[in-house]
Amino acid sequence: MSNIGEQIRQIAERKKIALEAVVRRTVFGMAKEMVESSPVDTGRFKSNWQYGEGSINMDTSRPAGEDPLAAIAVGIASWKMGETAFITNALPYAYRLETGWSKQAPAGMVGVTMVNFQTHFDRALSEAKP
Repeated sequence: MSNIGEQIRQIAERKKIALEAVVRRTVFGMAKEMVESSPVDTGRFKSNWQYGEGSINMDTSRPAGEDPLAAIAVGIASWKMGETAFITNALPYAYRLETGWSKQAPAGMVGVTMVNFQTHFDRALSEAKP
């Protein structure tokens, strides 16, 4: 187990919390930040954030204007320790948006959210029920 993984496990044991719940809340918080910080023209990009478990979800069929967070929450609810969770947007112009193409999100969405990981984790940990 990585050093960070061991630290998280030790925190969970000390606080007597369900680590899976903390991870789910952290991933959902990060997904929400990515969705909410997405630039909007037609709404198609913002709608096509996807949850994938074990592999990247390449679906891009969600219609413009549809909120992706409900589907992401359903996916995250089934996540188990040891599995890899992916929050992705596979639209062909996603990379350009992430690297500053839009004036609405010049710093992108994913990189900014990753910088905020600790905030999302701390919030999830504080919300966890002992």
